Amino acid sequence: MNLQIALLLGQDGVTSGAIYALLALALVLVFAVTRVIFIPQGEFVAFGALTLAGLQADRLPGTIWLLLALGTAIALVEGGAALRQRRYRRIPLILLVNCAAPLLLAGALVAVSPAGLPLPIQVLLALMLVVPLGPMIYRLVYQPVAEVSVLALLIVSVAVHVTLIGLGLFFFGAEGSRTPAFTEVSFEFGEAVLQGQTILVVVASLVLIIALYFFFERTLYGKALRATAMNRTGARLMGISGQLAGMLSFTLAAAIGAFSGILISPITTIYYDSGFLIGLKGFVGAIIGGLASYPVAAAGAVLVGLLESYSSFWASAFKEVIVFTLILPVLLWRSLTTRHPEEG
Repeated sequence: MNLQIALLLGQDGVTSGAIYALLALALVLVFAVTRVIFIPQGEFVAFGALTLAGLQADRLPGTIWLLLALGTAIALVEGGAALRQRRYRRIPLILLVNCAAPLLLAGALVAVSPAGLPLPIQVLLALMLVVPLGPMIYRLVYQPVAEVSVLALLIVSVAVHVTLIGLGLFFFGAEGSRTPAFTEVSFEFGEAVLQGQTILVVVASLVLIIALYFFFERTLYGKALRATAMNRTGARLMGISGQLAGMLSFTLAAAIGAFSGILISPITTIYYDSGFLIGLKGFVGAIIGGLASYPVAAAGAVLVGLLESYSSFWASAFKEVIVFTLILPVLLWRSLTTRHPEEG
């Protein structure tokens, strides 16, 4: 390995690590607020990339049908609850948010050719199709069982993951997709070439992380999420709705996942099941952070990206094994340094 190859591998590792860091932050956020190990996080990555590819190919993405189906189910559940409580004034708002809004979006996509729209509009449409799926899944699947054990929530997450994988295959097919590069700019530094796409991914990831920092530090909803993450019972006693915190955390997780998928869609071919492996590597970073520390999780995710990149050069057939083996010493160290309550 010479210096040029080492720099290229490092560039790829930092790019992948930036995406893994975003996913790790989303996983830590969801677990801290709701106790859910959100295995389907990777599916939002795949859905975001494949939805954008579908729009650019002038096809109606399958995610619009999932959005309509989940919206209808929520309208039935919320509408039934409003009828039982005799809160009839809520019904028009429930129908507007859960049924009318997805129908208007579907009508707009049918009326206007998405392929002819500017890239920022296409990205915005892709996010509008994928991000609402997060809070909808929380409302239908996780909210009714919010108080069960972490193990039960993990089993629910596995079920949601398998379901979304199947829906991804149904909506997008087995063939992968890749979008055109967002930029063709490149910079030469001696023998090394720095791609503009790499810079875009890293900068966009940093901007999103900084935006999340200010959201948690400066906004009322961000502080409410932090309070819920620190002490759910105390936050509830202070009037912070656990339901609202869960919906908001899943919304942020879906937005981070979909945005990450859009960022990497020009770099690698995305298949309906590609998100699982990508999300799993973000989970390794989250485990390094103990599913609690955002900075350590982000640093661990970047380490995962670099380890994966250099492993692909030295032992490409075992790179996944090497990456996931990283969990073992971390778990061993945490097991030895964490005090366990005595069983009585």
